[in-house]
Amino acid sequence: MSAVVEAHGLVRTYGSGETEVHAVAGVSLELRPAELVVLRGPSGSGKTTLLNLLGGLDRPTAGTVSVGGTELATASETELSLVRQRDVGFVFQSFALLPVLSAAENIEVPLRIRRTPSAERAARVDELLQLVGLAEHRNQRPYELSGGQQQRVGIARALAASPRVLVADEPTGQLDSGTAEQMMMLISDIVRGQGVAAIVSTHDPKIADHADRVLGMRAGRLE
Repeated sequence: MSAVVEAHGLVRTYGSGETEVHAVAGVSLELRPAELVVLRGPSGSGKTTLLNLLGGLDRPTAGTVSVGGTELATASETELSLVRQRDVGFVFQSFALLPVLSAAENIEVPLRIRRTPSAERAARVDELLQLVGLAEHRNQRPYELSGGQQQRVGIARALAASPRVLVADEPTGQLDSGTAEQMMMLISDIVRGQGVAAIVSTHDPKIADHADRVLGMRAGRLE
């Protein structure tokens, strides 16, 4: 299958002169449908910066990156926004749920942004709550859920708009080892079952067991 994400010679530099830092230094990679790629490396190795570039949250200093055929380095802000709404789902370490909204309402947010009709929104939210095993918790707010349950809501929200790519930055970082294992099993099942391309950054060596490919990153480069 053809790649959903293609990156060639990606560079992201911060500062200039003596303070210049190459957070990403010449990275090339591809992500394909139904493939789970795990990105490992120490803190400060450039993992988060690379994920931000691949997901269109940041622009490269040099190199190219395309998602679903859209070149992000040269895209307009409107085009970037469309890519983030349509093609990329983000899962965050901190869960990033809206505290005043229920689980169902948090999942619904991306669909409201896309102005999806209400009946279609409701059906999709029901489907995703079933997928992540939270149908009985739909009306609970984040503070009423465990960390694992909150991250399940985060994954469901990331999948709401049926993205081609799932970008997860340390999604198990705030979870205990047993819950982290369950979370990676869920992500793995979703990748295979729905044909999503996924890249997951982590410090946890056990998470590599779920990957199709494991990439190591150090000092802004893939090893």
